[in-house]
Amino acid sequence: MLVIFLLFLIILASAILLELKTPKDVRRDLKQLFPLYKMEQGCLLSKQGDITLCLELTLPELFTNSTEEYEQLHAIWVKAMGLLPQGFMVHKKDVFTKDTVAKVSREQDFLSVSANRHFKGRTKLHHRSFLMLTMKSPGRKPSGSVSSNLLRKHFIEPTALDNRFLTDFLSQVARFERVLSEGGLIKSRRLTEAEILGTKDKNGLLDSHLNLFPVGVSPILTDIQFKPDFTIGSKKVVTYSLSDVEDLPSSVSTFKRYDKYSTDKTILPISFVASLGILLDCNHSYEQFIVIGDGGQTLKTLDQKRRRMQSLSLSGRENALSAEAITDFMNESISKGLTPIKAHFHIHVWTDGNDSNLAELDTKAATAISQAGFRPRREDLSAAQLYWAALPGNEGEIPPSELFDTFIPQAICLLNQETAYRSDGVDVGTRFCDRNGIPLWVDLYDKPRKTGLTSNMGTLVCGSSGGGKSMTVNHILRSQLIQGGHIVVVDIGGSYKAQCELSKGYYFTYEENNPIKFNPFYLPKGAVLDTEKKESLKSLLAALWKQENEDFTRSEYVALSNAVAGYYAHLANNPQVFPCFDSFYEYLQSDYLKLLEKQGVHERYFDVHNFLYVLRPYYKG
Repeated sequence: MLVIFLLFLIILASAILLELKTPKDVRRDLKQLFPLYKMEQGCLLSKQGDITLCLELTLPELFTNSTEEYEQLHAIWVKAMGLLPQGFMVHKKDVFTKDTVAKVSREQDFLSVSANRHFKGRTKLHHRSFLMLTMKSPGRKPSGSVSSNLLRKHFIEPTALDNRFLTDFLSQVARFERVLSEGGLIKSRRLTEAEILGTKDKNGLLDSHLNLFPVGVSPILTDIQFKPDFTIGSKKVVTYSLSDVEDLPSSVSTFKRYDKYSTDKTILPISFVASLGILLDCNHSYEQFIVIGDGGQTLKTLDQKRRRMQSLSLSGRENALSAEAITDFMNESISKGLTPIKAHFHIHVWTDGNDSNLAELDTKAATAISQAGFRPRREDLSAAQLYWAALPGNEGEIPPSELFDTFIPQAICLLNQETAYRSDGVDVGTRFCDRNGIPLWVDLYDKPRKTGLTSNMGTLVCGSSGGGKSMTVNHILRSQLIQGGHIVVVDIGGSYKAQCELSKGYYFTYEENNPIKFNPFYLPKGAVLDTEKKESLKSLLAALWKQENEDFTRSEYVALSNAVAGYYAHLANNPQVFPCFDSFYEYLQSDYLKLLEKQGVHERYFDVHNFLYVLRPYYKG
């Protein structure tokens, strides 16, 4: 009893001493722990000798790829990855941030101002896709929970100062970029130093990772706290790891069916992990790692593990199943000539400073992960390490325990392949809305011609009766008009009469007592008769005179040219004559007929009497 009492007193005294003891300051200065050394030739050099090149990718827009294009995308990625030698790491970082619509038009007319008021404040998801290519320093030790550079400083490795290592790296990356851009489905560009490091006025890529604000906005300094909750500034962060083999989907594919917009006969394809990308409507980043290692050593290690599992198979059925799975993996590698690689995927979701929606975000993320075929696993213990390894240039710090063995074709299926709809700019083209009601400006006519996509400017608007076809075309016409377009519409049914009146245009309509008429011979005061005007008049006269199956000879073409030129010379000498078809016909009957007789033009070259006879119904008609 006395012993128990003494133990109680010791525990009580220890608790009191611990309570009175000053708490240890566990804060760290990010400057001292920062793993990056400098930038050289557009590349990030880490203190541990790793070299990283940062690219920005332009991906296809959501719902715009066919099944064949998804297959092509997959083949391009596989081909590009196959060029990378042992020691390379590929880190694809897709960042999705919530934004609000500010202004949809700079015009100040009633409809434009109303549109600004209607769309202002709507939330949209902004997406940027970055690709980091990292060559790890030769002989670099794998990062672990204790050796992570998040916890302690490191000396600068000699390879970080070796220009030959950097030159070799850049030549290998150039080949990768060239292959990735094949086919035109993906475009890549290298980020500049300012875009990576940032400036006094703009967030860089590194700043964006550290403060969770988009690249390009004003930089904001924030604290990073991992305990008790993962917090960056005022934002609460939740991490989901997709790296445990047990949590992965049983099978993957280059695309999958999007049930919401598919039918029994038609399939709308999306990428396999689209639910983790643009379809996940919240602030988040999808981090994707592929590590090109020593495939032979990986197979050797797996074989040793397989034998160990087989020897323990009598102890439990799980060991026998594990041995069988490893055997299948090795057989596939050998039979299909696939080199094993390692991969890791995780997602960060964060609040916008309002902690009340954290539970909702948590549910959204878990649901999206389930839709992609994964089993949601919230990461708490390794969240700090995963976040730190996703810092561009620090990819080498990804813990080996977070990597799983797979092959390149399977890993590519888990990459995000789509982006949000892109707008061509404010007041450029026509304003439409995407499926979420977000306004977008789409240039239907000029941009496709400038980019060489097509020279065809035809537009087909399909829809059921009352579906809004005329309203859509009215909107397109108005958009072109306010941008300086000259519009001629053949209106059947009067759908565009109101638009014409609002725009103070001319609306010509047919009436029996007032038929449609025009005067192609009229020239405004000060205008000059140019070649285009002459050719259009000759084409009109030839069309009135000849049928489609009748020949139009060279001599007749010359005669009409002389008639048009002589008529306008006649007008210049007789300003009291009004230019129109009637005065042209009278000129032919008098002056031009005499000229032909004087020149001795035979009827077989130009039958002027036949010409006058055919055009007679239009004279004063």
